[in-house]
Amino acid sequence: MKFKRAAGLFTIAAGLVVAIAAAHLVPAAPAVAQDKANTAKWTRDNQLVLPKDWREWVFLGAPLTPNALNGGAAGFPEYHNTYIDPKSHTTFKRTGKFPEGTVIFKELQLTLPGDDANGSRAEVSGRGYFPGAFNGADVAVKDSKRCADTNNWCYFNFGHKAEPYAAKAPIMPKDKCAFCHIANATDDMVFTKFYGLLRKSK
Repeated sequence: MKFKRAAGLFTIAAGLVVAIAAAHLVPAAPAVAQDKANTAKWTRDNQLVLPKDWREWVFLGAPLTPNALNGGAAGFPEYHNTYIDPKSHTTFKRTGKFPEGTVIFKELQLTLPGDDANGSRAEVSGRGYFPGAFNGADVAVKDSKRCADTNNWCYFNFGHKAEPYAAKAPIMPKDKCAFCHIANATDDMVFTKFYGLLRKSK
């Protein structure tokens, strides 16, 4: 009986060793999962699904166009917190080109109420503009098949309002967003001059 019990314990121990060894042999796949997370997802009717975890992407910058500096009627009176998916950013750094599938996410963020006519306010760090509530989301995707007529970029609006944003959004008509990029963007439909991480050295 002692022999059988010892043999059983040995078998269990051996099994645990094999299981642990096998676990260490399984290749890790965080990079693959990250790549998938950063790829544009589409519905069957060709709408873009709201990307996930964009605030964990590469932060490019936050241009600001407040109402007080635009006659009280700025089209987007918020910070434009702009992110790019990490994989595309890595490719851009290496090649200077935005690859097919690039996703650029612009989240709007209101300024805190001002105490001056120009919309600024005084804080311990000085007078200026300070970020308040999130207030909308716009996305650009480089997709030459879906948006060849707008220089290979598709544009989407997930709501100009507080969260939650829309779960999906259709491609915006050319006259709603793409036309401005076609006429004014610095590089391949992107306003790279506003973002230090994307400005190319001359």
